Amino acid sequence: MADGPFLDLRHLKMIQAIAKHGRVTDAAEALGVTSSALSHRIREAERRLDLVLFTRMHKRLRMTPAAEYLAEMAERVLSEMDRAERDVRRMDRGVEHVVRIGVEAYSTYHWLPGFNTYLRTHLPGVELQVMANVTRDPVRALTNRHVDIIVTSGDAQPIGTHQLPLFTDELLFIVPPNHPLAGKAYVDGADIEGEDFITYTLTPEPDREFARLFRPSESYPRWAATVELPEAIVELVAAGQGSSVLAGWAVRPAIRGGRLVGARVGKDGIDIPWQALIRTEDKDQGPILQVGQALADWAAQNGGFG
Repeated sequence: MADGPFLDLRHLKMIQAIAKHGRVTDAAEALGVTSSALSHRIREAERRLDLVLFTRMHKRLRMTPAAEYLAEMAERVLSEMDRAERDVRRMDRGVEHVVRIGVEAYSTYHWLPGFNTYLRTHLPGVELQVMANVTRDPVRALTNRHVDIIVTSGDAQPIGTHQLPLFTDELLFIVPPNHPLAGKAYVDGADIEGEDFITYTLTPEPDREFARLFRPSESYPRWAATVELPEAIVELVAAGQGSSVLAGWAVRPAIRGGRLVGARVGKDGIDIPWQALIRTEDKDQGPILQVGQALADWAAQNGGFG
């Protein structure tokens, strides 16, 4: 029989660590305990729940479906507890609410100081916290409560989210100023055929350059590299090591600074809608909705993110 109906925080942290590291020794090191202590903690959790959480496979632990579910729940619970602790500390400084924001794919924040100033004027009791580790899977970060608002592109509205339209911005083909294509107002398939090209994802998207320019013209650049950080792509392109297509708002600071030259993608260009997503439960009232609406208002006044 189980000793008690509940697991405590030690057990949740244990499950989270094993899910991340896979081995008792590595998980124990991450938690700052001995391997024997962690093994005892595993047996204690299984005794309390009266079920098996882990099976051994060679030197690694294999999670049962129950452990996988608990690992997902642990991630949410521990994240919420960490947030609660931080929020309580901020209350001493007069902060009533903390709203966490992240951006899909990009870590370009030249727009943040302007919005932060606007936010302090219109919502003085709210503090904005930027979450940098949500770029790869922002929707999951939102639903798992690691972040409260995500800025994302496209028209999709995933289940459990509410959409706040922000602005529409075009994709830009970028090259260094001395590139042969630097003087063109737009590039077409023939222009980019054979060009060294750097992309942050090889997964074609239906509304982007692959589907609307490369595939219809049957002209493709030379896929020189995949670099998952758009900011690193900007540096590589500026150094003359390839070309790319990125969101216009993210590369305009480098264009204004003379480090890059941008051109429309195709004669008519490719416009991409950007939106803020919040959880459905936050769509009717509260500081998360207020910050999302403030971001939409600020973006409308400033023509997007610049």
